Formats: sequence, structure tokens, C-alpha cells
Amino acid sequence: MQLDSFFVCSKPSSIYHCYHPLVSCFISIDMTSKIQLYSFFMSSPCYRVRIALNLKGLDYEYKAVHLLNREQTEPEYLKINPLGYVPAIVDGDMVLADSFAITLYLEEKYPQHPLLPSDLGKKAINYQVANIVASSIQSLIRLPILLYVEEKVGEDGKLQWVHKHVAKGFAALEILLKDHAGKYATGDEIYLADVFLAPQIIGLSERFNFEMSEYPLLSRLSETYKQVPAIQDALPQNQPDFEKIYLKFDGQLYFF
Repeated sequence: MQLDSFFVCSKPSSIYHCYHPLVSCFISIDMTSKIQLYSFFMSSPCYRVRIALNLKGLDYEYKAVHLLNREQTEPEYLKINPLGYVPAIVDGDMVLADSFAITLYLEEKYPQHPLLPSDLGKKAINYQVANIVASSIQSLIRLPILLYVEEKVGEDGKLQWVHKHVAKGFAALEILLKDHAGKYATGDEIYLADVFLAPQIIGLSERFNFEMSEYPLLSRLSETYKQVPAIQDALPQNQPDFEKIYLKFDGQLYFF
């Protein structure tokens, strides 16, 4: 949906002052600026969008949103995404949140390095893999969910929750991809499935002491992804908000 279909904007110029009815306030958008990405380095949905931007060779401005300090709930950010989640982007007159929506938007607007194959069957598998990651794995181990689970059942119960849901998702992905994988998840080119898989399997292998030996295909993909420059550049430790926050975690790198 185009921004001007639900924003009422003032006179045309390089700076638009737009009224957002969902939050009943005005925001200003610089129509001449490059893409702005609202991101938190430890967030795997943000990691996906960074990979997509890098694969397409798109320059962007990194706008850090510190989730642990609850910056996502501040009025200025809620003007960008009233739901208060990351990632979000501003691209000219488009304001968009949700990693799936953002990735598909980038695919439509910026055709370089296609993230979807032309073959319908292979395209459908890419959609399925991305949805398994986003809906059946990552959504169940989001930070608010984990904090709630830990509050109710403690640290050990939280780890059991994570292992149960991740193991179920990873087992399904192993079966689904065995007849489609090449160098990457669905062949020898990086597509949407890889954009969603890479943050999840790289992150979880380094978090919660998650054992990956039962998932040989995903383990192989994880090592392959780590050699891809677009994925390397998107790694949490390579983001501008990494260092000052990372130090607070006693050297532990967390993803959610």
C-alpha cells in the first residue's frame, strides 16, 4: 500500500509533512533520502531485511531501535510502526513494517538480484520455507514470548520451550528441503528461503546451546551462509549498535 493512500500529506516538496490516522499525529518524510532501516542488531527479522538489502546492493541508513531499552514503544517510533515492532523501513513515500512485507516490497521495487525464482514450484517452496521460519519458529521465540515463558516456568522451562518449537520447525525444514537444496536452500542461487533461514540457523546454533547435529542439511547451509558477503555484512556483530549493547551481555551474543 502506498503511503499517500492512508496518509494525508501537505504541499509537494522534498519534505512531506504527513498525517498518520492510526496514531493521530504528523510525521515528516524526506523524499530525497536513501532507504532508512529501523533495526536492532540482535533481532532476526531485522537481520533478514539487512541481508535482502545487501543482496540487492541497496544503500541504506541504519536507524537503531534499542528493544531492551523499549525504544520501540516511544512515540517517535510508533509514528513509524504503530505496532511497535522492528524492522521497519522508510523508502521515499513508503513506510513499511514486517520483515516479510519489506522483503517482498524490495523484491518488487528493486529487481536486481531476484529473491524469487521464476519457476512457480520453486517460488512456492521459497514462500513455504520463509513462512515456516517466520510463523512457526521465530514467532514462538520472540523476546516478549520468552520473557513471559520464563516468568511463568523459569529458565529451564524457557529452554525446553525453545528446544521443542525450534526442533519441530527444523525437522520439518530438513524434510522439506532435502529434494530442493543445492548449494543453498532451493538450488544454487540465494533466494527468499535463504534470507529467512540464515539468521535463524546461524543465530540458534550460537544461542541456547542448541544442538544442530540432528539437522545435517541446515548445518551445511549455515556454514555456507557464513561465507556469503551479503550475509557477513548483515551479521549482528557488524551493525553500528552492536558494540555498546553487546558489552552488557558478558560476551554472550543473543538473537530473537
